[in-house]
Amino acid sequence: MKTWITKAKTFLSEVNSEIRKANFPAKDELVSTTVVVLVTSVIFATFLWVADLGINWIMSEVFR
Repeated sequence: MKTWITKAKTFLSEVNSEIRKANFPAKDELVSTTVVVLVTSVIFATFLWVADLGINWIMSEVFR
């Protein structure tokens, strides 16, 4: 029966081998995808803000 220390060492060894297999993006790819995510988030947030203002205005007109 394995002790928890042996299990932990085995687990960390397997984690290390899996991390070495990972393929991390280059800096330019990381920067460009980050910019795309930020711009998309701002556009989507603006759309939701305008939609919320519109719905709020409609509801205030209907329930006056």
